[in-house]
Amino acid sequence: MATGIIGVGHYLPEYILTNKDLEKMVDTTDEWIRTRTGIETRHIAKKDEDTSDLAYQAAKQALESAELKSEELDLIIVATVTGDQSFPSVACQIQEKLGASRASAMDIGAACSGFIYGVVTAKQFIDSGTYKNILVIGAEKLSKITDWSDRNTCVLFGDGAGAAVVSEVSEDKGILSFELGADGTGGPALHQEGGNIQMNGREVFKFAVRQMPESAEAVVEKAGLQKSDVDYLIPHQANFRIMEAARERLGIDKEKMAYSVNKYGNTSAASIPIALSEDVQAGKIKDGDHVVLVGFGGGLTWGAMTLRWGK
Repeated sequence: MATGIIGVGHYLPEYILTNKDLEKMVDTTDEWIRTRTGIETRHIAKKDEDTSDLAYQAAKQALESAELKSEELDLIIVATVTGDQSFPSVACQIQEKLGASRASAMDIGAACSGFIYGVVTAKQFIDSGTYKNILVIGAEKLSKITDWSDRNTCVLFGDGAGAAVVSEVSEDKGILSFELGADGTGGPALHQEGGNIQMNGREVFKFAVRQMPESAEAVVEKAGLQKSDVDYLIPHQANFRIMEAARERLGIDKEKMAYSVNKYGNTSAASIPIALSEDVQAGKIKDGDHVVLVGFGGGLTWGAMTLRWGK
């Protein structure tokens, strides 16, 4: 047996904040935001709706997709930098909400790379025979750490959650390769200070347009595949120009790349699992497809993996 993803789910809050809305809040324009980032709208959670609430909705959907009961979970991993509070972890809150009494639980913080870090961590537990079924969730309520008076950052972020059940799959399916990395010297480029997100956009962009394509190409090579073998690319949904750099490096057609940044903005650790879940449900990812996931985030961190889709 191999290790792969057997079920996915996602959730977005109801309220939609448009670029036109932001024009009334800060000195910006719809055209400026769209031409530089590709973002048109983003979903924002209510004041009484926190990260664990978003994560719970995505988790329920993923379990249903996997045809798994919560009692069958061995571990819950939540990738987030916006937990409801310092402790208990969001993962513990999800364990209680789901009634997953057998599962251990922990949060991990790798910012926008967090979901890939979580899936790779889950793979180690399953490969070693320690656990069988692991729920990995990427969930963020970035709106609560966004400075809504800072026009350089407030236009970028949204709230949401995506989830995946990681378990044993057929020998010819599942995770074929992965890469994780970090460069702590780049930490000041994207960090939280004074309760809010602080970003040096130019430095983050330079890092991302180099690292995302390199990581995507590396995991394809590690999987023993050619770039022409890639059927679908799911990059972190941060900025369409960064995403295009990864797509062009792999030489794949535009219709073979997940694109939801226009609707949801940058949802950090939730970005990749939301896009994965949405496109699986839409039938864009089919059994046997070679799929590449790749992301980067604060830390600075990055992560990528190649998998062959299916159970």
